[in-house]
Amino acid sequence: MNKSELQEFETLILSRLAELEQNSAAGQDAQSVVELDQQAVGRLSRMDALQNQAMAKAQQSRRDLEARRLATALDRITEGEFGYCEDCGEEIPHGRLKLDPAAGKCVSCASG
Repeated sequence: MNKSELQEFETLILSRLAELEQNSAAGQDAQSVVELDQQAVGRLSRMDALQNQAMAKAQQSRRDLEARRLATALDRITEGEFGYCEDCGEEIPHGRLKLDPAAGKCVSCASG
């Protein structure tokens, strides 16, 4: 993989990290503590609020995992190992990396 391709992937990874950070900031309110004041809202409204809070926390967990995967991909770029399978060492196809720049394994190793 040449230097311009690596730079392209680094830019893609950084933009995805920035997008994840924006989404995390936007989702902070949804994760806040649910008020259980029975005078203010009914039982179903509280249940709905609790469910929305749980979903927001699950989304945040997925965003955190994706951010860790992308940060690892940036480390692989720095170390000169980006684009190569962690298991077999074969080159990962560019199409796969464009769809998921955090992919660390080729298709055969990932499915096996």
